[in-house]
Amino acid sequence: MSDKQKKFALIGAAGYIAPRHMRAIRDTGNTLVAAFDPSDSVGTIDSYHPDADFFTEFERFDRHIEKMRHERGMHLDYVSICSPNYLHDAHVRFALRVGADAICEKPLVLNPWNLDALSNMEKETGRRIYTVLQLRLHPVIQSLRNEIRAHKGRGRHKINLTYITPRGKWYLYSWKGVLDKSGGLATNIGIHFFDMLSWIFGAPNKVEVGVSTPKKASGFLRLEKADVTWTLSIDRNDLPKAPSGTKQVSSFRSLSMDGREVEFSEGFTDLHTESYRQILSGKGFGINDCRTSIQIAHDIRQAGAELA
Repeated sequence: MSDKQKKFALIGAAGYIAPRHMRAIRDTGNTLVAAFDPSDSVGTIDSYHPDADFFTEFERFDRHIEKMRHERGMHLDYVSICSPNYLHDAHVRFALRVGADAICEKPLVLNPWNLDALSNMEKETGRRIYTVLQLRLHPVIQSLRNEIRAHKGRGRHKINLTYITPRGKWYLYSWKGVLDKSGGLATNIGIHFFDMLSWIFGAPNKVEVGVSTPKKASGFLRLEKADVTWTLSIDRNDLPKAPSGTKQVSSFRSLSMDGREVEFSEGFTDLHTESYRQILSGKGFGINDCRTSIQIAHDIRQAGAELA
């Protein structure tokens, strides 16, 4: 291991998004030294960091990190967190306690008031908490934001967001289908889009929810510079019907502004790696950057509960 390489640990190594973090660590010239997940289906590690130590019990993972520090003088630089949403807060705190910076998948926390406690812990430990807001790094999204900022006096925009990403029966039986653990569709699937929209069009002043079920959510969001109608679904029956003789699409993503489609389906592959490059250069997104989207998702969850 080179002295210049940053040392990473990874929590949630068996998760869907974990391989993107493994790749980002490798492609930025750094190394994963330890990983944890209750599931041992983590063979993908071999493609990126075959020498990483691995644990299925958090207590043994915790002990290993402490032994590295005190017996071998090896200090972690970062802990990457890909665990279920409701555990992010605790795992971020773990990272700071062992003297590392945290890189956490969305959402950083489920409830906005937890951000203040994490901010205090940053001050106490001198470490940093970063969150992955990769859509802000997408060239099309950056171009759209620049366009809006360059035309300040053009009035309000009409935005329509539809994201349909079918999931099988397993989804509702996993932690993702439990509101208190995932935050529901608006948090687990929609929060990157809400962050993107508020980053471009400004803070919200009105949140409405028309539909709120475990498989579908829709509503209205009034931002500083835009009125947003949004729909999120994991039900394949909501996919647009394929024209005769063509193949049915497996998912559907649409973002339109004032009737104009904004195409950003391409270019997602390397956004996690670019997120890591930004973090490693000291330019990553922190606690305050994700406050607005976490508040939006929380308000949607509360409004959805009132419909029940």
